[in-house]
Amino acid sequence: MASQSQAALLKKRRFLPYFLTQALGAFNDNIYKNVLLILIAFAAPGTLPFESDLIINLAAGIFILPFFLFSATAGVLSDTYDKAFIMRKVKLAEIMIMAMAAVAFITENYTALLLLLFLMGAQSAFFGPAKYAMLPQHLKKEELVSGNALVETGTFLAILMGTLLAGIIASHEQARLIAAGAVVCFAILGYFSSRYIPDAKPSGTPPPFRWQPVKQTRRTLSIAAKDKVVLQCVLGISWFWFLGASYLTQFPNYAKLHLGGNATSVSVLLTLFSIGIAIGSLLCDRLSGHRIEPGIVPLGSLGITFFGANLMFATPDIAPMTDSLWTFLTQPELLSVFFSLTMLGVSGGIYIVPLYAMMQNRAKPNERAQVIAANNIWNAIFMVASAVVAIIFLSVLSLSIPQYFLFLAGMNLLILGYIYLQAPDFFWRFIVWIVSHTMYRVSHQQLENIPKQGGALIVCNHVSYMDALLLAGACPRPIRFIMDEEIFKMPLIKTFCSACKVIPIAAQDRRSIQRAFEEVENYLSQGELVCIFPEGKLTHDGEIGPFMRGIDLILKRSPAPVLPMALQGLWGSYFSREGGRALLKWPKRFWSRVTIVAGKPVDAHEASSTTLRETVIALRGEAR
Repeated sequence: MASQSQAALLKKRRFLPYFLTQALGAFNDNIYKNVLLILIAFAAPGTLPFESDLIINLAAGIFILPFFLFSATAGVLSDTYDKAFIMRKVKLAEIMIMAMAAVAFITENYTALLLLLFLMGAQSAFFGPAKYAMLPQHLKKEELVSGNALVETGTFLAILMGTLLAGIIASHEQARLIAAGAVVCFAILGYFSSRYIPDAKPSGTPPPFRWQPVKQTRRTLSIAAKDKVVLQCVLGISWFWFLGASYLTQFPNYAKLHLGGNATSVSVLLTLFSIGIAIGSLLCDRLSGHRIEPGIVPLGSLGITFFGANLMFATPDIAPMTDSLWTFLTQPELLSVFFSLTMLGVSGGIYIVPLYAMMQNRAKPNERAQVIAANNIWNAIFMVASAVVAIIFLSVLSLSIPQYFLFLAGMNLLILGYIYLQAPDFFWRFIVWIVSHTMYRVSHQQLENIPKQGGALIVCNHVSYMDALLLAGACPRPIRFIMDEEIFKMPLIKTFCSACKVIPIAAQDRRSIQRAFEEVENYLSQGELVCIFPEGKLTHDGEIGPFMRGIDLILKRSPAPVLPMALQGLWGSYFSREGGRALLKWPKRFWSRVTIVAGKPVDAHEASSTTLRETVIALRGEAR
């Protein structure tokens, strides 16, 4: 169970101190930042160096600016030195920054507080690459999604609690004194928790560090762009922060102008959104079965589009009158808004966690922190862009905030289409995920036998038209399937299969066979998994038929290992030939149990069609 996996991580020294450190950091950042903004908004005349509106807008830029300036350097440092050491030094710097901030709070020196906000942004910029790059070093691959889910949950709940506590502190008579003590205390707690983080030394022997900020920034961005999948993850994550910044920035005016709320009501919207992201992050781990599953990214993206658009249609035409928090919460007209906002957060959590896990897993160990740094740079760029877009649509074009939410939903739909064009494997995995979680109850046996890297030829019995989808869902790596050319050429199927690099073959055409074998050999040499159903057709009686001699020809052409696999429980399904032609009969059952079994890899020189058939028969056993 996902919850058990997550609870187990929170008991481990390799994760708990890290989790507490990063959560306390986000918590303290938001106490400091929000207390400062509230005090600025209500400062007495003559105490501010500039007008409050200008300072508030300036503060947002001051906090983001260090991510442009220092992220690349931070990434290089985290790939050069022990990441736990860097995190401890950053937390030590936080204590010193907050000690100075305490003095500035007490003396009402707002100029100093703004300069210290820049330093807080700088320490966050140095903390981020070490924080995310450390996870793959301390967690197993199967724990990476659980770890990221907990990190995202902890981060957003810490942001929420820090923001709420900031409001409580700022409303107190002794706000400046309490804020001064709070930020120092939480900085000290963060440092002490960082002392217990296990070492995370760099991979290999990196070159000595040199201070070259411009060159390092260019190189950092180029490192993230080298791997197409990594770049897609980075841009996908940055798009999430674009949307997040867009929604969060509009909450105050949205609550005031369209929901009839007050300052307290803004906290309600923030709470619903943050709790939604926390739920979605934890739910993502459960939906993905504790593994990196790109197939649920489109699910999260669809949810963002649907519930983001519904905010427009759920918003009342006339803002209701609410004179208290309870009246606001119990307004029947607003229940749909609250639900859509919560589900928008849930969808965001489902969307973001697999992208973080994929980016961390795919990046090279000696460049992982620099990839995270590039991600932080892109995040900052997208967040600045969100402010520019909001100004254009709300101020220049004079759209309402609900209309702007609909525009964001439409933009997200276009991004979803772009993801399909650039990364069709995401949608292949999405369809696979839907099939394996709605039509069947799929269990796996011995999937650890699937090679984690390098090419391998998968051979499996062929029972139904769902076989390829179920195998693709079971395997953590993409599979290139060989498919009958007549099926491949069917409308719609051809477009989808071409995008997923399916290999068509016509059994009666020598040139087609030769071309297919060349593609198989090419994919295997590139380190990919290729699957063939050696029977060449669906079984008519549930038994495993003879393997065609084409498998022997493939074995002669490629030295890649062969992985025998077997499907159990599909005979008798609507998509099999039991009781009549597949798809042309009444379904007899639904949500049936299916088991996928992987055997041990066999050396290509020791394998043959006969021995492989016997192995697959043994793996399948009596369960047809």
